[in-house]
Amino acid sequence: MPRAAFTTLGCKVNQYETQKILESFAEAGFDVVPFDAVADVYVLNTCSVTGQAESKSRYAVRRARRSNPDAKVVVTGCAAQMALNTTGQGMDGADLTVPNPDKAETLAAFLSAFPEIRPSGQVAARERPRSRSRATLKVQDGCDVLCSYCSIPFTRPGMKSRPWTDVLDEARNLAAQGYQEAVLTGVLIGAYGPESGSGGPGFEELVEMLALRSGLDRLRISSIEVHQVTDRIIGLATDGLVAPHFHVPLQSGDDVVLKDMNRRYDRTTFLTLVENLYRRVPDVSVTTDVMVGFPTETPERFASSVDVLERSRFLKAHVFRFSPRPGTPADAWGDPVAPEDKQERAKTLAEIGERTGREHSRRFLGRTLRAVVENRPGRDGLYDAVTDNWISVKVNAPASAAGTSSYVRLEEEVAGTVFGELTAASSPVSSLRTAQVPSAPLVG
Repeated sequence: MPRAAFTTLGCKVNQYETQKILESFAEAGFDVVPFDAVADVYVLNTCSVTGQAESKSRYAVRRARRSNPDAKVVVTGCAAQMALNTTGQGMDGADLTVPNPDKAETLAAFLSAFPEIRPSGQVAARERPRSRSRATLKVQDGCDVLCSYCSIPFTRPGMKSRPWTDVLDEARNLAAQGYQEAVLTGVLIGAYGPESGSGGPGFEELVEMLALRSGLDRLRISSIEVHQVTDRIIGLATDGLVAPHFHVPLQSGDDVVLKDMNRRYDRTTFLTLVENLYRRVPDVSVTTDVMVGFPTETPERFASSVDVLERSRFLKAHVFRFSPRPGTPADAWGDPVAPEDKQERAKTLAEIGERTGREHSRRFLGRTLRAVVENRPGRDGLYDAVTDNWISVKVNAPASAAGTSSYVRLEEEVAGTVFGELTAASSPVSSLRTAQVPSAPLVG
């Protein structure tokens, strides 16, 4: 039986697509093995959001080639698409570079294109089981916003929404398989619907439909833009129909930099939204992405980002450094911020994010929250249980609890790690109607 190995770099959209590709190989008769094992085919879903992500993608190709020089190495994803865009020849070291828009069709043809590894048609006996705790559900692809630093409009051009009937069917199938939670994902998720021309629901209607009709225990919205967190979306979280956790990219806290980035909001709009979420959504957590070292980010403008992070009190802040992306408007501005300055700024914001994350988590100590227990224990033998509001809690749990919805009492926080205990479902559970309102306004 031929063997196939898979790896994913980058976003949840890539994770979703890799899982679908993996399933198609398994159904065709390939034995799915870990990426560091010897395989006949290696499939890499790559990322190009930063120069570092592209470097990791190229390294993964070399790693696959070293594992088995005779294997077929297949690359897809955004770094692969960037290579096709810039050279027309694909990624070095790959036998096949698959364009993003043609993933499904090209890989389906690949399964029968090489006689020496043609699958037997048997069902793969060693397919890796998916975690039954959390699934990713892609509803939309593509972006046309054209942020000045971003290559995604060149690697995933054009916006396209999946038919709502397909999304609902897949959500119901996930629930039937035992998944407790689905994370709705897309490149510009809040743009779902209007551009599809199907006359179907928009994003708000889709979320409500899935929450009420899918059978899933918990629905979570992945990264969503400021202007797409509408009053109705906030209302769905307030009513408990979606998880009280919002990941809203900040990118910069300075108005000049935001304008140069072609972001469609200013710092006041962002802070007002965060304040509104804290005020209206019980137990809400807010996470974000923020960039340092954009070409027009001076020390004074960086200080504005520091101020917004302090005010917003994020549970988590993913900090990354600007790197020029070929073909983007910001590429023409060069890379004037020194690497050591980027490193120091990234360290500063990361430290703020870690501190505010600990402070946010501590506010829930002594309380019992609903959580989903992850599929496997860590090396310490403890399971991670992720609460509705995205707090990760280490718990000592029996294997039977893996992948289930449970209740967890948060006991203590040690060096940024929260420890807790599973409790019976009948135990008193913290009311989701008790909002954690900030002690002072964020805007001002």
